Amino acid sequence: MELTLGRDSPLEKERVANLMGMLVPGLRSALDVGARDGFISYQLADRIASVTALDLKQPKLDDPRITCVQGDATALEFADGSFDVVVCTEVLEHIPTPLLASACAELSRVSARHVLIGVPYKQDLRLDCSTCGNCGKTNPSWGHVNSFDEQRLNQLFAGMTPVRSSHVGQTNARTNWLSAWLMGLAGNPFGTYVQEEPCVYCGHSLGPAPERKLHHKVLTKAAASLSGVQQSFVQPHAKWIHVLFEKRG
Repeated sequence: MELTLGRDSPLEKERVANLMGMLVPGLRSALDVGARDGFISYQLADRIASVTALDLKQPKLDDPRITCVQGDATALEFADGSFDVVVCTEVLEHIPTPLLASACAELSRVSARHVLIGVPYKQDLRLDCSTCGNCGKTNPSWGHVNSFDEQRLNQLFAGMTPVRSSHVGQTNARTNWLSAWLMGLAGNPFGTYVQEEPCVYCGHSLGPAPERKLHHKVLTKAAASLSGVQQSFVQPHAKWIHVLFEKRG
């Protein structure tokens, strides 16, 4: 899982500090949706008295300040307005696209005041794909099936007002349809095969990258060369975007 691959890196520290800096004073309760290892939940507990950590599998966090629950972001079992702030970071990109609007509606529903969102910014989902060894289908990197910018986030949270927004990091990672197609023919050797997320199609572990033969190496070289030429014309943009939404009225 990509979030556990560099907690101590300067960029990850910048991301988390920026996210915590988006919180407003006076918050008494928080829901961390997609808590996983609890890294963000612990950060919230240092700032907010009551923190609930939620994931598809109940988190196991040894901290009396944090209540751990099992739940689904698309059908939260909480009453309307249960939390001062609902925090959902590095989660929405993983939710199946047909369920994304429902998840965002649920985040808004259980919030009394704010929803804080953190997602990759303008991610090119064609880049660093992986080929599933079980079903043979192409998976997006890290299991990210959604890409976001300001416009899409505002549409997903149309019933709320964005009151704070921030960008973190910088990247020029981008490909093109021809390079992506050639890389797919080559078996996607540079995919994120170390990820914990299973194949988004069949649910099996992705396993190691497929063995490359000579023609795969030729295709890979051609795809990489085309992407290299493209990089000369790509303008860098932020790696992540954080937005704090506020309930209207």
